[in-house]
Amino acid sequence: MGLTEWAWIALIAYAVHIMEEYMFDWRDWARAVIRLPVEWGDFYVTNSVVVVFGIAQGALAPTVPLVPLTFAALMIINATFFHVLPMIVTRGRWSPGVFTAAVLFYPVGIEVFRAASAEGTLTTGTLIGAFVIGALLMAYPIVMLHLRGLPYFRQTP
Repeated sequence: MGLTEWAWIALIAYAVHIMEEYMFDWRDWARAVIRLPVEWGDFYVTNSVVVVFGIAQGALAPTVPLVPLTFAALMIINATFFHVLPMIVTRGRWSPGVFTAAVLFYPVGIEVFRAASAEGTLTTGTLIGAFVIGALLMAYPIVMLHLRGLPYFRQTP
């Protein structure tokens, strides 16, 4: 399979991951374990954006390989910093999403990079760029969650 096929598989993997997070109450886990001031609405909106990004990266894979590489990097970053490491730090406390992160995100994410390499579109620049952009995309909603609590951003009179 090539980059395009793996890009679409990455979207499927992310959809299954979202379902696991929802079913095992990621919101309450995130509030208790990583202290994110998150509500279910935040989860829905953020993951809707991820799905739109997933569709776009699948469509853009043949012409803009940086986009599916960024999606794959986002998956690997999510798996590592929001599922595996928190379980290690909490000495095994279940992280909703860790199963699909380990079983799907790592292998599919790696295959996206492998496919890009096989097609000759993976360069040092795209590798670094994918992880930098992926990290920024992962940080973006978290930063906004924290900023919205500041007086400047409150919309109440």
